[in-house]
Amino acid sequence: MTSFINRLRRTPSSEYRPIGHTEEHFQSAEIVRDAIIGLSDGLTVPFALAAGLSSLGSSRIVVYGGAAEIVSGSISMALGGFLAAKSEIEHYKTERQREEREVEDCPQDEEDEIVDILEPYGLDRVTIQPIIDKLKENPQKFVDFMMKFELALEMPDPRRSWISALTIGSSYFLGGLIPLIPYVLMEDATLALWVSVAVTLFTLLVFGYVKSRLVNPKGAIWGAIQTLLIGALAAGASYGIVYLLPDESDPISK
Repeated sequence: MTSFINRLRRTPSSEYRPIGHTEEHFQSAEIVRDAIIGLSDGLTVPFALAAGLSSLGSSRIVVYGGAAEIVSGSISMALGGFLAAKSEIEHYKTERQREEREVEDCPQDEEDEIVDILEPYGLDRVTIQPIIDKLKENPQKFVDFMMKFELALEMPDPRRSWISALTIGSSYFLGGLIPLIPYVLMEDATLALWVSVAVTLFTLLVFGYVKSRLVNPKGAIWGAIQTLLIGALAAGASYGIVYLLPDESDPISK
């Protein structure tokens, strides 16, 4: 892409012939957002739990507890994503019904609202009136206009709830496996803890960088460091709490 741009800059204007304009926009923002939510929680919550349980000195306990958390957490996150997406759809339908009633019962007020929306862009009532007249010919288009430009709402994909649930749930599950794998492969819980810390913190660093590149490229490095610090803080807090709890098998603590 860069070489193409440089070649255009070197091409004299008399030799340049536009062959068309193609705009490329990112079309999967909602899926990426859900994946980020799932992976972020999946990396930090099971990581913190595994770190805390490792202070008990048994890899088997960590694996059992971590596996239970990953499964329950994935289901919970998926259900949350499903309900959130369903709520968005219901909210849109409710607002659209209200807007349809307003267009039918209070057409003059709706026309004034269109003027209020477009006037800040330097358009006066005379200029806007032909647009209003055209919209009045098709009440559904009138409602579409008001939904988008007055309420900033667009109809969510009807499949959005299931896609969101699967994306968040599977992302959480995959993210949760990463800190748990060392405990599956190693019997020494302390050694597995350090390997899990190294692997998970590296993954958090990479994940934070990629996530920030998608949403804020200029702050990618800080985003990676921030994600790393949050994960480390969560794991440290969990480990410290479990470590400081009295050991019931120790007669001195009884």
